[in-house]
Amino acid sequence: MGAIQRRLLVLEEQGGERFLGEPALELNDLMRVDSDGHGYINILAADKIMQSPRLYSTFMLWILSELFEELPEVGDVEKPKLVFFFDEAHLLFQNAPKALSEKIEQVVRLVRSKGVGIYFITQSPIDVPDRVLSQLGNRVQHALRAFTPRDRKAVRTAAETFRANPAFDAVQAITELGVGEALVSTLQDKGIPGMVQRTLVRPPSSRIGPVSPSERQAIMRRSPVGGKYDTVIDRESAHELLMARAEHTAAVGPPKRETPAEAPPASSGWGLPEILTGTGKRQGVLEALAKSVVRSVGSSIGRQIARGVLGSILRKK
Repeated sequence: MGAIQRRLLVLEEQGGERFLGEPALELNDLMRVDSDGHGYINILAADKIMQSPRLYSTFMLWILSELFEELPEVGDVEKPKLVFFFDEAHLLFQNAPKALSEKIEQVVRLVRSKGVGIYFITQSPIDVPDRVLSQLGNRVQHALRAFTPRDRKAVRTAAETFRANPAFDAVQAITELGVGEALVSTLQDKGIPGMVQRTLVRPPSSRIGPVSPSERQAIMRRSPVGGKYDTVIDRESAHELLMARAEHTAAVGPPKRETPAEAPPASSGWGLPEILTGTGKRQGVLEALAKSVVRSVGSSIGRQIARGVLGSILRKK
């Protein structure tokens, strides 16, 4: 419990009490379309949360887990119904917990069958682990400059990830690309990677740079889910239920002690029910756990985590 508390404290200090509260993000809100069938671009303003790597990793681990638990299998669809673009991907993998790295690798390998696409955006391909990089089929590489040994390694790594084109040398081309140029390779029929091509990228039609705070507030007010997540939901937590039970026990007095005739024979030992719930003389495992939770999980985020854990156990039961 002490180790769990210390980890919860780190999340709470980084803003986890607000970010991981309720109502939780619903994936269906990310897959809305307008009356013409056009999708929406949802932007997570992560300029602050990326400065809190533990919280950022915890959120990404949660949302990737939700993808596998909630979305049905749809096979190899013509167009994905949800696409993630992870900008500054090196922050996602930098000092990432092992559980997060394994979950990301699993998602990249299996997520196409869920109708989901994933793109990692970073300055250098060596910022993405090899096990994840090997699973990515579509690649767009802009110019890289080789000023240091590490830069030269990044150039060679980027070139070797493409299917070679005999028309030019990819290693040399990467260092010669200008503004708006890129090396591009996409998956063809039957999942076969196409040969790398040197091409021009169409300039964006949107404004370059972030919106102003007033513009952001106006966009949020017009959103169909604009007010859905504004009101915090404070459900009755496991901590509060256990505290109420403890107060009730204190009010009615301790349980009646067993007489020697009622006590189980010494030779019979404890059965499983007595081990879990205890007897009048000795507390069981569940009672000891409940008291420990009441004593230890006192913060707001602790109650939220405990509520989720106990709720998951009860649902499975």
